[in-house]
Amino acid sequence: MQQAFEYIRNSLSNIYLTNEINSISNLIIAHITGYTNTQIILNKNTKISDNQRLQLKKIVEELKKNTPVQYVLGETEFYGLTFKVNKDVLIPRPETEELVDWVKQSISPDNSIKILDIGTGSGCIAIALKSIFITSEVTAFDISELALETARQNAALNGCNVDFRQTDILNPPAFDTKWDVIVSNPPYIPETEKSEILAHVLDFEPHIALFVPQSEPLLFYEKIAAFSIEHLKTGGMIFFEIHRDFGKQTVMLLEDIGYKDVELCKDISGNDRMIRGRL
Repeated sequence: MQQAFEYIRNSLSNIYLTNEINSISNLIIAHITGYTNTQIILNKNTKISDNQRLQLKKIVEELKKNTPVQYVLGETEFYGLTFKVNKDVLIPRPETEELVDWVKQSISPDNSIKILDIGTGSGCIAIALKSIFITSEVTAFDISELALETARQNAALNGCNVDFRQTDILNPPAFDTKWDVIVSNPPYIPETEKSEILAHVLDFEPHIALFVPQSEPLLFYEKIAAFSIEHLKTGGMIFFEIHRDFGKQTVMLLEDIGYKDVELCKDISGNDRMIRGRL
């Protein structure tokens, strides 16, 4: 096992920082052995098999191409759940776990409510919320049918019943439904920031889920906020993950359109990252 860790470190030292390599190493070893982190520590002197060594080499070769480790392994963890990920969906981020947790803190999990996740991607928000609000009805929209295929697999993997629908929120069809909670982590990175994005994100993750026109940085927030005015119940809540540079503008947008008790929240890194409001 120690030799495997050393091989990973030597192979990736020119690509990743030391702390990233340590994290990636644990993910790889756990993947090829099936061990938990504790078991890895307890079995550090155990030799990996020839088959595991071949798997390790293939994984490292893909990582050398800057392919994100989550895509190489085909899965990642989000909110304590396992999710399949591929080039059709964004890799779930820790900041989005904070958004899910904020919804949990804002509403009693004992409530049976109707929840809508807009731009679901891998389904991570919708499925995590269904795992919290077990008796609630959860619906999730995405424009990409390929993303929805992955999301449906993830719902089945985690034993969650979510109603996934292919929907373009910029041109939504008519809906009679009203929801108690609408949550979204929509595209919010202006296209001019592409040069600042790391290669393993820019070259592999779906741009449709990342970028917005420079001239319309709040495009999705405007559309989703307007949609939610019509489709939230009275007293219902809207939750957004946002670009750290557009917090105040997004607060003003929600207040101007009619939301009350609009609150801006920072993530664990101290960046403006989440907003909630009430209808």
